[in-house]
Amino acid sequence: MRILNNVKLLIITLLAIISINSCKKDVLLTDSNAKLNFSTDTILFDTVFASIGSVTKNFRVYNPYDEVLKISSIRLASGAASLFRINVNGTPGTSFSDIEIRGGDSIWVFVEVTVNPNNQSLPYVVQDSIVFETNGNIQDIDLVAWGQNAHFFVAKKESPNLPPYVIIDTNLNSTITWDKTLPYVIYGGYAVVDSSTTLIITEGTQIHFSNAGGLWVYKSGTLKVQGTKDNPVVFQGLRRETALQEEPGQWDRIWLNDGGNHEIDYAIIKNGFIGLQLETLFDPALPVSLKLTNTHIRNMSGLGLLARNFKVDGWNDVISNCGLYNAAFTIGGEYDFTHCTFGNFWNYGQRTTPVMYLNNYTEDQSGNDVLVDMTKAEFKNCIIYGNNDNELELDFKAGADSNHLFRNCIIKADGTTPTPDPSSHFNTIYRNNNPQFKILSKMI
Repeated sequence: MRILNNVKLLIITLLAIISINSCKKDVLLTDSNAKLNFSTDTILFDTVFASIGSVTKNFRVYNPYDEVLKISSIRLASGAASLFRINVNGTPGTSFSDIEIRGGDSIWVFVEVTVNPNNQSLPYVVQDSIVFETNGNIQDIDLVAWGQNAHFFVAKKESPNLPPYVIIDTNLNSTITWDKTLPYVIYGGYAVVDSSTTLIITEGTQIHFSNAGGLWVYKSGTLKVQGTKDNPVVFQGLRRETALQEEPGQWDRIWLNDGGNHEIDYAIIKNGFIGLQLETLFDPALPVSLKLTNTHIRNMSGLGLLARNFKVDGWNDVISNCGLYNAAFTIGGEYDFTHCTFGNFWNYGQRTTPVMYLNNYTEDQSGNDVLVDMTKAEFKNCIIYGNNDNELELDFKAGADSNHLFRNCIIKADGTTPTPDPSSHFNTIYRNNNPQFKILSKMI
């Protein structure tokens, strides 16, 4: 009985303590020397394109004391005129008052910016600050954004079974030239080079695509990329943060159709889904050629080069690190590559496809094979290598030409691949010889 009474007494005591604590009001710290702690002192946005909003950045505001600390004011220094936008613990605005932080706790502040365009060709600085007032103390976080003017192409047109697009205006000329004066931004879909139009892109030009963006050279349109060794033309995503400069999958593809004698020289095509998609869609009698030289295609989440019954002459090209194939030469065609490297050490997940794939057929709507001649597929002094056991797949059907030749090449191949010994298809092959690639610490 005594034990039972003791238990009852303990329960009553605990309930009383809980009741007292629940009624106890948090002590507010009013010391004029009390200050907030911050996870950073500056929020920096590195090169934001004018009129396009930035990514969202954030920081934390800490109360380092045991008592509650009341922030009497959080505000943008420039108020409603600021180009920056803030959100405090999920609430957007330009100013906030009487924000309490419990002892040892913190709050989140989120920041974005949209930079207004001006007439400058070089990047320019936009600045503001977030001001915090606590017990009469003033503290601030600096906000800095580099703005960049650009030529913008916003894809607003829509047609059935097509992505959003915008046709590049040539002002009734048959040729339009893009140069390096300002970057070019394709936003929301594809920029289209229309029929009978030639787009020339000169050395040093920077082209940026949004998430679903791409460049589409339509039937009988022509693309001429004229980079140089010191000033290549660069096709890339919109994100400018240093950590994302080699991040794959940021945009869609460059899509070339039949009817143009395309040329790409000294270009860097990086961080998209498909680097180059080359295919005959309309009239097989039209020319379907691309001269691809001194070009680096890399970090594609899908394919580096997808060719469908096309003609490609490649020289001194590098296609590297793709989530699927580096190069797929399909539905026949004519291909000639010299001094080219196809290397794949994809590290964003498991890659089950080889570096290179060739076939000479497609399928109709009923699933039946449709044979198309592979009239030529020659690779001379090339490297086909990666971190899979077999990096070459030849998928040819009998009944159509499959004229392929690998000469003086390094090829990564296991026993399932036709042995690359001296023959009509393999001549002077260095099978599984490690090319000893070097990883560059900095890339353009």
